Amino acid sequence: MSSTARTAAVLTVLGLALAGTAVTGPGAGVGSASSHREAPLIAGDPQTDNTDVYAFTSPDKPDTVTLIANWLPFQEPNGGPNFYPFADGAHYDINIDSRGTGRPDLTYRWTFRTEDQRGTDTFLYNTGVVNNLTDPTLKVRQYYTLQELRPDCDPVTLIERGVVAPSRTGAASMPDYGRLRDQATVQLPGGGQTVATQAADPFFLDLRVFDLLYGGDLKETGQNTLAGYNVNSVAIQLPKSRLALGGDATRNPVIGVWSSTEKQSMKLTPGGRQPEGPFVQVSRLGNPLVNEAVVPAGLKDAFNALPPSEDHNQPAVVAKVLDPEVPKLVEAIYGIKAPAAPRTDLQEIFLTGIAKATGGPYQVDLNSQLLNQDIDPGAFVPAEELRLNMSTPSTPVPNRLGVLNGDFQGFPNGRRLSDDVIDIALQVLEGATPGKLIAPLAAGDGVNAADRPFGTSFPYLAVPYAKAVNQAN
Repeated sequence: MSSTARTAAVLTVLGLALAGTAVTGPGAGVGSASSHREAPLIAGDPQTDNTDVYAFTSPDKPDTVTLIANWLPFQEPNGGPNFYPFADGAHYDINIDSRGTGRPDLTYRWTFRTEDQRGTDTFLYNTGVVNNLTDPTLKVRQYYTLQELRPDCDPVTLIERGVVAPSRTGAASMPDYGRLRDQATVQLPGGGQTVATQAADPFFLDLRVFDLLYGGDLKETGQNTLAGYNVNSVAIQLPKSRLALGGDATRNPVIGVWSSTEKQSMKLTPGGRQPEGPFVQVSRLGNPLVNEAVVPAGLKDAFNALPPSEDHNQPAVVAKVLDPEVPKLVEAIYGIKAPAAPRTDLQEIFLTGIAKATGGPYQVDLNSQLLNQDIDPGAFVPAEELRLNMSTPSTPVPNRLGVLNGDFQGFPNGRRLSDDVIDIALQVLEGATPGKLIAPLAAGDGVNAADRPFGTSFPYLAVPYAKAVNQAN
């Protein structure tokens, strides 16, 4: 199909999305943003709350891509005696869309179960030093099954009994957590590796953005609110050919990525509980800050319940992308003129990916699935996904502002652990373009890096904090 025809197809779909006026509720079987407690319902179920998703070419293995998804935000390290397990039986998914349909062409699904050996003998998570995952002093263990799912194919079980690196109960109990995490890292059939682990939360920002955008005069900046907190992470590193449409990362280099969580209803009995009924999607995350700062409160729960394939049928959500609230708040508080709506630049970043064929203002080919040669452009739909062009050359020295500062392997072309998505998003929402920042907001939130350095090899995450949050700094 020609570039003009592709553009027409995309704009036709978007036009249909804007034609209605109501938001559809959760569909059958379906119950972002950097989503630390972003929606009312999921805030009450932190075990299944997605916090962040990352997708980047592995810096030390450039023929592979690393995908990381995090759950269970704001883990205070000393939160014993039960600490922070993944939810038994829930589906923790990382989804890949290589065709641009908003539907997963490939899903990696972790399902966890707990073996608690404490019984009536002890209340302790561990009864002594834990140097190895097999030490009898570790009384609570989690295991997982990892499946690879593709449409119209039977699930393939890649790992039957993977071991989760435990919650870190303290420096005395687990003096070398890196050793435990290494023991929990599993090689995958066909290449790649995976681990399920606790980690220091890699997201960095000053959350006082909610206090009249940093205090009304940018005086409330420079404090990394998440320093000291941990999260639960699943990380997987895979050959690019495994992720690309048709196994060809040269012809089809772009993938869209999001994480999601499904769970069953829970029947409660005195001292027990029993899952029952169908699995329902309760959380979802693609681009950072979409559900948190773009979607209004009344639509957040519905957004968490929908698959990306339905985004273009939600005119109220699309309208908030095309005319977001944050620039109006910045104008009201700081006097910086909000860019005129409709924001077709944000449509490209969050819904279609950036490509000449979308007809948007960024007339460059960066990270839309429309760049994949073997897709059906007529089936392409706007969908909120974190899009990565796997063919973008690696950056020896990553720039925290990514594409805005000329580093085209950074956000919004995927997301690396070191990408400063708060400062990037604030600039983009205010209309910044590569090389042209909004000067009054150039300092951003004053938090330019995580509290702990990231690793140079898989899974790249920093090991969990062990001190109480009020002593972390």
